[in-house]
Amino acid sequence: MIFKLIITDYQIIVTVLIVLAAWKWGDWKHWKLYYPTMLFFALGDFAAHLVTFNYPLWSYESPLLKKTFSDLLIASVFFPATILLYLTHFPKKPLSKTIYVIIWAVSYTLVEELAGLLGFFSHDNGWSIWWTLLFNSLMFPIFRIHFKKPLLALFVSFILAVALMLYFKVPWSAVS
Repeated sequence: MIFKLIITDYQIIVTVLIVLAAWKWGDWKHWKLYYPTMLFFALGDFAAHLVTFNYPLWSYESPLLKKTFSDLLIASVFFPATILLYLTHFPKKPLSKTIYVIIWAVSYTLVEELAGLLGFFSHDNGWSIWWTLLFNSLMFPIFRIHFKKPLLALFVSFILAVALMLYFKVPWSAVS
């Protein structure tokens, strides 16, 4: 509770931090190369929130922003800045690629875990931080695939989304 007083809004703070990091270390000269993958990430997040609107697997908790605006901030600013940083520095050597993906997946998971511990994020309907770690471990390689072969990434993402909906028993009534 005391952290909530110090940290007014976690989503705003982490978004500002990643934007500053992207400003400093992102490849802004070639941002158009990364733009399709930025949209892929944002639209995938929007689709996930739309499909699970009445049966959420996770939620951002924001004292300053309503749920919709918090989701919008994350999807339209935080995620694109992530892609700019992630793809800009993607390594070439196989072992380095693996380590790089692990670092990003674990880092993203830790940011979520901290948000949860501070009361700015919650898991629902069977989702947990372990599911987040697994999902992030799949998501980051899919971004690289999307950057190189967008149609393959769309196919893999669709299969993954359907599998998650079935596993978590997202009711079709939540989708319609």
